[in-house]
Amino acid sequence: MLYVGTCGYSYPDWVGTFYPPTTKQREMLRLYARRFPAVEIDATYYRIASPKTFETMARTTPEGFRFTAKLPGSLTHLAAPAEARLEDARYFRESIEPLIAFGKLGCVLMQFPHGFHPNRTTLAHIRRLRETLADLPLVAEFRNDRWQNSETLRFLAELEIGWCNVDQPQFQGLLRPSADTTSAIGYVRFHGRNARTWWKHEHRDERYDYLYSIEELEPWAGRVAELAADANVREVYAFFNNHRRGQAPRNAEQFAALLRPLAVGRIARAADEPPAEQLRLI
Repeated sequence: MLYVGTCGYSYPDWVGTFYPPTTKQREMLRLYARRFPAVEIDATYYRIASPKTFETMARTTPEGFRFTAKLPGSLTHLAAPAEARLEDARYFRESIEPLIAFGKLGCVLMQFPHGFHPNRTTLAHIRRLRETLADLPLVAEFRNDRWQNSETLRFLAELEIGWCNVDQPQFQGLLRPSADTTSAIGYVRFHGRNARTWWKHEHRDERYDYLYSIEELEPWAGRVAELAADANVREVYAFFNNHRRGQAPRNAEQFAALLRPLAVGRIARAADEPPAEQLRLI
């Protein structure tokens, strides 16, 4: 199964660019789910939503829709006290239970900061996260290229934690483009290549102000098709995080179109949408 979507869906600047001009925030997920088969929930990195919120989201989306949810930052940043991390892990697991009950949880993304380097402490921390969230499918995104080696891939495979492949500016110390898998879930995040504001920006979202060209996306279509062809991979997720000014859904639609000739599977079409609007790869 191959899912293409975006990181988040409820951005005000998508109104008029992706959503109709009069769209209210409460209508966004329903409209989004007509165009894409999955979404990555980034808000949980900052604040854990209630189980009721996730139940509403599950009921709002059609059968077969998938959510991936980002693990709270308190669990991926070692600065937080151990007691607080355990409490947040418990609350997070309870909060996403409706997604599991509806069969709509794809996986949980663990985004580690750039200063999170491989050593005995961090490796032990990842093991503890796997033990604490033993029943959840996990994927790890590292922001430091010290992790990008065969030792890390073996370590994650041992724990059945997926590897997140990323596209981003090619600064020294950041991960290179890859098509690696370490679990039954293949995962790709497109952060954009805005090198000018990557490290220095007034607002965090300026980093993700970027529109990919077709030429930049084409090599990634081959990598994602490679992930999907892996006999050990059950699902592949490709999410666009270049969300400023509605650029992420535009690129996600283009990317889905590139994948159609390459992907193994079928294109599902919703009955209430014209074929041109359907970019659902499953």
